Amino acid sequence: MDTAFRDALVEGVSDAVGFVLGGVLGFGIGQLLGWSIFEPGFGPRAIAGIVLCGIGGGLGLRVARTWRRSQRKEEA
Repeated sequence: MDTAFRDALVEGVSDAVGFVLGGVLGFGIGQLLGWSIFEPGFGPRAIAGIVLCGIGGGLGLRVARTWRRSQRKEEA
C-alpha cells in the first residue's frame, strides 16, 4: 500500500471515529442531564443537547488528532 494513501486513510478513519465517538459521548451526557436532542420542537433542552453533541464531536476530533500526532512522534 502506498504510504501517502495509508496516511490519508489513517487520518480519515481516525478523524471519523473520534468525531462519532465524541458525539455519542456528548449525546449520552445530554441524556443523563435530561437534554434530549429528539425532543419535539427546539426548546432550550433540545438546543442544549444538540450543542453538547457538537462539543463532544469536536473534542473527539481533537483527541483523534492528538493521538495521531503522538503516533508520528513514536515512529520518528
